[in-house]
Amino acid sequence: MENMAEEERPPQDPELEVSVPEAPPAPALESAPTPASAPAPSAASASDEAGSERHISIQRQLADLEKLTFLMEGDFDSASSLNSDNLNAGNRQICPLCPKEKFRACNSHKLRRHLQNLHWKVSVEFEGYRMCICHLPCRPVKPNIIGEQISSKMGAHYHCIICSATISRRTDMLGHVRRHVNKGETKSRYIAASAAKPPNEILKESDTDVQVCPNYSVPQKTDSYFNPKMKLNRQLIFCTLAALTEERKPLECLDAFGATGIMGLQWAKHLGNDVKVTINDLNENSVTLIQENCHLNKLKVVVDSKEKEESGDILQEGEKNLGNIKVTKMDANVLMHLRSFDFIHLDPFGTSVNYLDSAFRNIRNLGIVSVTSTDISSLYAKAQHVARRHYGCNIVRTEYYKELAARIVVAAVARAAARCNKGIEVLFAVALEHFVLVVVRVLRGPTSADETTKKIQYLIHCQWCEERIFQKDGNMVEENPYRQLPCNCHGSMPGKTAIELGPLWSSSLFNTGFLKRMLFESLHHGLEDIQPLIKTLIFESECTPQSQFSVHTPSNFNKQEECGIFIKATDDATTDTYIAQGKRKSNEAIVSLAKKQKGDNSTEHPPFYYNIHRHSIKGMNMPKLKKFLCYLSEAGFRVSRTHFDPMGVRTDAPLMQFKSILLKYSTPTYTGGQSEGHVHAVSEDTATDRTGLKCQ
Repeated sequence: MENMAEEERPPQDPELEVSVPEAPPAPALESAPTPASAPAPSAASASDEAGSERHISIQRQLADLEKLTFLMEGDFDSASSLNSDNLNAGNRQICPLCPKEKFRACNSHKLRRHLQNLHWKVSVEFEGYRMCICHLPCRPVKPNIIGEQISSKMGAHYHCIICSATISRRTDMLGHVRRHVNKGETKSRYIAASAAKPPNEILKESDTDVQVCPNYSVPQKTDSYFNPKMKLNRQLIFCTLAALTEERKPLECLDAFGATGIMGLQWAKHLGNDVKVTINDLNENSVTLIQENCHLNKLKVVVDSKEKEESGDILQEGEKNLGNIKVTKMDANVLMHLRSFDFIHLDPFGTSVNYLDSAFRNIRNLGIVSVTSTDISSLYAKAQHVARRHYGCNIVRTEYYKELAARIVVAAVARAAARCNKGIEVLFAVALEHFVLVVVRVLRGPTSADETTKKIQYLIHCQWCEERIFQKDGNMVEENPYRQLPCNCHGSMPGKTAIELGPLWSSSLFNTGFLKRMLFESLHHGLEDIQPLIKTLIFESECTPQSQFSVHTPSNFNKQEECGIFIKATDDATTDTYIAQGKRKSNEAIVSLAKKQKGDNSTEHPPFYYNIHRHSIKGMNMPKLKKFLCYLSEAGFRVSRTHFDPMGVRTDAPLMQFKSILLKYSTPTYTGGQSEGHVHAVSEDTATDRTGLKCQ
């Protein structure tokens, strides 16, 4: 026919070369033959299809698949003049997608049923094309040895129209095509990308430029992942490192999972010579991208103690290098075993328990380890079996599940440090929507390790009222552990009402002095986004309402004592006492520090919090959260808000007192079913109680 597209025979890919035993080889067609009734394709579509190399199993219509029978026999003239009449002729034909030993030559009407039922019905459709199932030996199949015979089973598979991959199952093929669509790789865009790769996008965060891949927001095994939602996480870690530089400098810092290198670039660019940054990643593409981002931010790349210079990275006049960054490509566990660091940040994809032992192996004394865990499905009790497998912890979904997740991670970190004869002091722990961040200071010595392990305990949680309390110390089995709970649900409810959770970290989650220094560093470097969160952490660590605290008081920043050392927190030229860094502390200093920590247990913030909505009374209007905090404070309890829950209240009040105060200051909802006398009496009581309190 005149409007038939001329067929060309391109060079066959050796991996996808099709060979049929005792039959002529099937050609890999670039474009499917156009039916007689179809209009002639445009020049643009013809050139688009000519640029793609499609397998013979990828066709538009069933008639195109039937015509391949004549093409395989070499009868191109009969294929051009083919119609429905001569398909029903008595010629014996072979299937173009099956080997001869699987499907023998048969009549045309039987071949049509075979093509329609076996190949066409189970095809996968994509943009007008059908990827039919193929039985040809296109890919190697491992032989199965049965006795003394070897059976070489031909595996059925599909050929991807986009990337020419071969996939066995139809469901896997559907998911494979869906991933291409999510990445924006359709047939036309993929062909264009193969000729000219689009340039990487450049993003800016905290005055640091970073190149990202086109699909940077989708985690890939071969691409560098960049999550803009983790900005708060990066700023928290930056403030932590900036506060650590006030103690000693220079610091050996490691970003064990660099990806794009954004975090290490911010350290080197803003802290300068105070830090010696090492960015590591196991992916070759990520290492290349990190090196390009270093040159983009005018930072020298050091590989094996030698500067890597490239002809295209010559600085212009008036510009200077802002610092050096060492980029390594190795497994994070191997790197942390080989070198010692003052600051290590772990941010793997998922759980971080596989890297904790290596991190504490060579960390220097009074160094800091920060751990970011993104396996929130297991930590937030959505996949409890995964939490038991990774953390060895039994958890359930509670109202304080975010703080429970933070204490699970801290307990895992503490056990890993104790295995290396090291103890920890938790500087702060943050659990937000996408991650759990834990930052600890390392205290070397078996005495510190023993003190750390004593703070890992089990939690008794009441499933009726959600009251909770840590188990008492001791190895003796208690006859009735329900007695430890302040509530009386076990006596009034039938059956078992409580469950044992843990092991968890039972001590404080915040260090007030270090958080104040972090706030000072955030003000110094102009990080406005993180300042409200740090202020909330300070209020939470002291368990005081925000109205009773002023962050601008100079005395709050001067001479904060941590781990037996006095640390200068401001730029004032004051003479502070330092213990020699990097050396083991004497036993007397450790014992005195332990005694002091035991005496200061009363000043620690109370564990966990209550959600005011969870314990609200039906038919009553709750007071405003600010006023309710004042009511609890007036009653003599310590109280503050918490970053774990916007409607959470951290207090040392028992749940019974919490509910009674909440009921006392709640107003009834006026409905027709309520009695007027009861409403009047309650309103008078609440009015008289409110006059005695002066809450802002």
